[in-house]
Amino acid sequence: MFEAVEGMLAEHTALESQLAAPETHADARLAKQLNRRYAELSAVIGAWREWGRLGEDLEAAHELAAEDAAFADEVDLLTTRRAEAEERLRRLLVPREATDDKDVILEVKSGEGGEESALFAGDLLRMYTRYAEGRGWKVEVLDATESDLGGYKSVTVAVKAKGTPEPGEAPYALLKFEGGVHRVQRVPVTESQGRVHTSAAGVLVLPEAEPVDVEVDDHDLRIDVFRSSGPGGQSVNTTDSAVRITHLPTGIVVSCQNEKSQLQNKEQALRILRSRLLAAAQEEADAEASEARRSQVRTVDRSERIRTYNYPENRISDHRTGYKSYNLDQVLDGDLQPLLDSCVEADLAARLEALEQ
Repeated sequence: MFEAVEGMLAEHTALESQLAAPETHADARLAKQLNRRYAELSAVIGAWREWGRLGEDLEAAHELAAEDAAFADEVDLLTTRRAEAEERLRRLLVPREATDDKDVILEVKSGEGGEESALFAGDLLRMYTRYAEGRGWKVEVLDATESDLGGYKSVTVAVKAKGTPEPGEAPYALLKFEGGVHRVQRVPVTESQGRVHTSAAGVLVLPEAEPVDVEVDDHDLRIDVFRSSGPGGQSVNTTDSAVRITHLPTGIVVSCQNEKSQLQNKEQALRILRSRLLAAAQEEADAEASEARRSQVRTVDRSERIRTYNYPENRISDHRTGYKSYNLDQVLDGDLQPLLDSCVEADLAARLEALEQ
């Protein structure tokens, strides 16, 4: 498995030269793409060199320990460190989804439960926003339809990393496991008897597509404009600034009304449309692939009911990985990493198993 690193060394050197050339940075998208690949290769090569260095140190320690028993502890320490380095390198070499280095378009929609579900959708948005802020990511609201009590019937945001994240640290690589149905058990604010109700909200996570990723022909689009509306049908705009775009070949429909400008709403809708088209193309490619390949890229099912948020017990449970903790209040305040780690670990274990078969 580690032999693959040899072939990466030449690519890494070539990228280094290409990134040093001024003309590369004249194309911002190309420079960003090359920087992502360079960061990915740098992490692998750095881990590989560390693994090799520790191997040489361990060999030397064995020779010294043969002459002096005092070096036995050094052998044990280096053995442990090299095993850790080897595991890190194995993880870095596991094939990732092509979209793992991308930013995210995240949609939260209310589902079963009416106003209570809409309020929970707002809680989920706050959770993701707090988590993103903690990682230094930027959250931009693209479109939102509020409910009467201040929740969201539907809200779409873009989550963007700053700079070039390390492999596995980009927004999509982590947040892709959030897609699915999230169930909440709590006493709704509209409940006068204090009874616990169950409702749900849905989360859709898409890799944000750049114009270079997806080609959209203007002739394939039907664009309609209409007036934005707020809770209860109250008019928010007196002009036709809201935009609805229908992609005729696929039937995908996207609407945006968050901005006051029709042009801005159109641009936001196109961002969401490109991301949905990229996700659809990825799903189609996965469907055409072999069962082994699908098991590598879809090891944690993101389409089913994935998690339960139980307020009376302050408990959160992930039904895919078996993760459970009693710090729901902290999770809703953005402490989401342990949950995501459980999904990443389950996904990685399945990918490693598939490679070793």
